[in-house]
Amino acid sequence: MATATVPHSSLPMNLKASSSNPSSLSTSIGMGDRSRDEVEDAIVYRPYLGEADLPNIMALVQSELSEPYVIYTYRYFLHQWPHLSFLAYPPQTTPGIEVGSLSQPPPSQEPVGVIVCKQSMHRERSNRGYIAMLSVNKAWRKRGIARTLVRHSVDVMKENGVDEVILETEYDNAAALSLYESLGFIREKRLFRFYMNGKDAFRLVLALPTPSSNIHISNTSTTISPPSRYGGITMTNANATVNALASLSLIGKNRDSDSESDDEVSGR
Repeated sequence: MATATVPHSSLPMNLKASSSNPSSLSTSIGMGDRSRDEVEDAIVYRPYLGEADLPNIMALVQSELSEPYVIYTYRYFLHQWPHLSFLAYPPQTTPGIEVGSLSQPPPSQEPVGVIVCKQSMHRERSNRGYIAMLSVNKAWRKRGIARTLVRHSVDVMKENGVDEVILETEYDNAAALSLYESLGFIREKRLFRFYMNGKDAFRLVLALPTPSSNIHISNTSTTISPPSRYGGITMTNANATVNALASLSLIGKNRDSDSESDDEVSGR
């Protein structure tokens, strides 16, 4: 599944790609006599380990995504946030090498899926994760690989205190939209002519729970501290908890209606 791509407009000038289209280098790997469930269970996932992984990552992304990138674009993400990138490999024919809780496949095998991400402060207010690239070889789609890759990266982001995760994907990529929405992402905005091919994009957002999201109830007061974008709410009546949660829902709805007047149309 080819889903998220980082826009060229958000990269430094020296990271933007040339206009030439990269050639497809990915290969198809047969399932043999294994059932689809057996193959899905046997997929091996491991984190990015270093520059030796780069050629395979580039080959897979270039063959599946619509945006071309130069090598410096990949290094921009992989050198700064290597712990947020993961690769998926086909079922092992020879034993792999253990790397933490994941496995490292034999060097001769090529990955069938990859995710590349970053994490940084957004406007000095929120700790934001960003899915820059997610690609799965066509021959290996519909086996839960993309979903598992996203979960691996988001889990690490949670451990590093991320408040939200965002990405962009083409507005007509139904498979990608369905995947991300099933994982809890919501459409925030539609971005017009976002990609080099002239297509629009949807920006998707996943809000992650943080310690400040807890609800504290005492005999005299109820304090609700929702995610940072809504601020804190304090009430003196513990029975008002339900009403408070309902008000948070209304705040979200008001935010949607306000965005309709923006230059970028809401994609929800």
